[in-house]
Amino acid sequence: MTWGAVAVAIVAVGGSGPLMAAAASVVPALAIAFWRNAMALSVLAPVTVVRLGRNRGARPDRRTVLRCSLAGILLAGHFATWVPSVTMTSVATATALVCTQPIWAALIALRSGQRFSSRFWAGVVLAVVGVALMTGADVTVSGRALLGDALALAGAVLAAAYVTVGAGIRAETSTTTYTTFGYGSCAAVLLVVCLIGGVRLEGYPAHTWLLLAAVTIGPQLLGHSLINWALSSISATAISVALLLEVPGAALLAWVILDQAPPLLAWPGIAVLLIGLAFVVLGSRSGAPDGVPHDV
Repeated sequence: MTWGAVAVAIVAVGGSGPLMAAAASVVPALAIAFWRNAMALSVLAPVTVVRLGRNRGARPDRRTVLRCSLAGILLAGHFATWVPSVTMTSVATATALVCTQPIWAALIALRSGQRFSSRFWAGVVLAVVGVALMTGADVTVSGRALLGDALALAGAVLAAAYVTVGAGIRAETSTTTYTTFGYGSCAAVLLVVCLIGGVRLEGYPAHTWLLLAAVTIGPQLLGHSLINWALSSISATAISVALLLEVPGAALLAWVILDQAPPLLAWPGIAVLLIGLAFVVLGSRSGAPDGVPHDV
């Protein structure tokens, strides 16, 4: 039952890239990032208001709200880089690169004095080789694809910072409260950016709104919730390794939905990267902040 929920979560999270790439034919990338957070907020906010109304002692103090807001700002940066990346390079490549988040989270932890095993460092080396092979393949495609790779890596770094900031907050407050304030500040930042940049936020056809709803309900709400639920009975390490299946899952969905596949030369890089990430996850559990669930 629990592993079944994890399987559903992997499919849900894996749908993020393909669904956003499909919507991007009509909706600007930053608008997609805004609407998936704003829609998620519209679902979570009423639940949070009711819960905090019933339990006044659970209301977050000003410091917690500010920390949640900081996490949300980092999440906005993640989405502002990750969402455009899936429109510039292949979905599989962008998804694989953003999944390097555990490496960056561990390196952030390293700066605070954490130490990691030789297995972790072997995984980092393999991951770097995998990234080099993937980006090398994209050099043969176009400069735009290479820029997409860079944005996906930037999205991974920002996601790691988001997870690092959020790790301490989640130990003190409920996931619903944390995500409500985090998604709220994330949506607010993205809204300001869209308004300043003149990004169109409405006037889309009906099927596009369905895609935006799907990317919100699937990756943002269903996947996130099921992973949190599964953490009560399955170790974070096991779930983190299982979530690496998101990459081939995203590639399969991109093939079905978009008739898209990464360059043939990129597949060896993706395989090496995933093996490296598995080593990183297995070798860093005692040091880095918990990398699940992530928000892609």
